[in-house]
Amino acid sequence: MEPLPTGANFKRAKVLWELGLHIAGDPAIKYGGNRDMSIVVGSGGGDKFIPSLKLATGSAIMALAVAKGDVDIAFVNPSAMLTQAYRGTGVFDAPLPLRIIGNYPSFDRFVIAFRDKLGFKSLTDVKKAKYPLQFSLREDPTHSTLALVNQLFAHHGMSIAEIESWGGKVHPCSGPGDIRRLNAMKDGSLDAVFDEGISAWLGVAVANGMSPVNLDEAALAHLSALGWRHGPLKSARFDNFPAGYTCIDFSGWPLYARASLPDKVAYDVAQAFGARHDEMPWEAQTHQGIAQIGAETAATPMDVPLHPGAERWYREQGFLK
Repeated sequence: MEPLPTGANFKRAKVLWELGLHIAGDPAIKYGGNRDMSIVVGSGGGDKFIPSLKLATGSAIMALAVAKGDVDIAFVNPSAMLTQAYRGTGVFDAPLPLRIIGNYPSFDRFVIAFRDKLGFKSLTDVKKAKYPLQFSLREDPTHSTLALVNQLFAHHGMSIAEIESWGGKVHPCSGPGDIRRLNAMKDGSLDAVFDEGISAWLGVAVANGMSPVNLDEAALAHLSALGWRHGPLKSARFDNFPAGYTCIDFSGWPLYARASLPDKVAYDVAQAFGARHDEMPWEAQTHQGIAQIGAETAATPMDVPLHPGAERWYREQGFLK
């Protein structure tokens, strides 16, 4: 493992990092609260701190702040949300000048699962029936799955509010494997689940009388135009799930910056991926090594260009041709 940089100052910085993780990770803090962290690199040698680089976690729409320069570099989940920002589609009104520094490998799918006894094979069936659907969604109002759900519903000429007007209800959950969701699938009180993180919930759904549904070609084409890729549910990662279903790709956590970020800064951050690689918490099932961070793979979709500074570092390592 890479040791801390030499000097007591970096021990203090590591202590601050751990304190921040604990505070932000308080389970009592609801989504939308103080759960994110910003790391500011700069000089504290005078009577005030002078920042030189600001990195942060946060929602997809923080791309607006990155484009303006309020934040220099940020993470987003999944890659498709960065694609929308770059294209000016979906939740973004105009294209934003953004580039990828590196893409954290994460392979996932977004799945819609309906209770079998309802007989629904599509969202069109729900709309025709004006069914009072009891469905599970993330409670974080900025979560990328909600952007996808709203885009998908709009394509079908419906909305969450319309389903609620029929007597339907959203059952909120904090994460894919929230115990409230799992119990509701087991006791039959949930009609549907719309989510990613499928390894945490889809197996329970299938075991309790629910099945994934396919999106039709028109819906897939609509979502593709926005920036969402699609692929098979059954795959090397999810070999235990049913075959024959096509769903939305929810892969990749791009670390991105504005296009005007100086090349040297982007180069240095890409280089840091290599230098601190063994200190980073990779997903064992998807991580194939440092070369993957700057390349197109199933777990690192790259529909937004690399920043030239970062690209130079990957080329120097022989990772790109």
